[in-house]
Amino acid sequence: MGEGELDELFATIPVEEVWGVGRRLSEQLREMGVESVRDLRGADAETIRSRFSVVLERTVRELRGVSCLALEEVVPPKQQIMSSRSFGQYVYELDELKEAVASYIAKAAEKLRAQECLAGAVQVHIRTNPFKPREPQYQRSVMAPLPEPTADTRALIASAVKLLEAIFRPGYAYQKAGVMLSELQPVAQRQGTLFGGGPGLERSAALMSAMDLINARWGRGTVRVSAEGVEKAWQMRRGHLSPAYTTSWEDLPPVKA
Repeated sequence: MGEGELDELFATIPVEEVWGVGRRLSEQLREMGVESVRDLRGADAETIRSRFSVVLERTVRELRGVSCLALEEVVPPKQQIMSSRSFGQYVYELDELKEAVASYIAKAAEKLRAQECLAGAVQVHIRTNPFKPREPQYQRSVMAPLPEPTADTRALIASAVKLLEAIFRPGYAYQKAGVMLSELQPVAQRQGTLFGGGPGLERSAALMSAMDLINARWGRGTVRVSAEGVEKAWQMRRGHLSPAYTTSWEDLPPVKA
């Protein structure tokens, strides 16, 4: 659309159609002779700022094609990373809960490494189904600091499993579990301990990097910690999962000529 056509279009749009210009503000603008978007576009930006606000001044400049609201180029790192799912069927045994917690930790750890951070604490929570009040109810959550910040899936799973063992109670039908990694810090700002670091830390980073590369190329779960289990009967049901048309060849609908 050319400049002339754009100008004609803006002349047909009332000024109150502009985002952020309400009824009261449009009345004040009309007192200045600003009745359409074209009028607002041609108004003096400094006058608009002094009489109204910086936001409206930016709107005027944006209408002229001048970008005033810079987009965030880098998404800030998360302060906490959570992974939680309801089970496809009730879970009664500790071993199955361990598999679920280990799987959730693995997913959270992958995100942790993707933003180049380390976790300083782990939280685990489990609960029964609160929508079945006639069933025995139990829920518990516990958090503990790690001996030293890490992004190693194995270390995070080991800590999470210990927490799970401490809060697990037999005889309940567990319906959901989840984990959270917190006290995150950038890898570059890692504060070591007296006995930490060294070759062990380098081997850990290299192993996790290799695992992430393999899973990125061949699919999540291609390489995983054995604690995550194999059968995973507790997994959430996905019978009604929407097809992934943009990311999976198998989900593309076939077309017959």
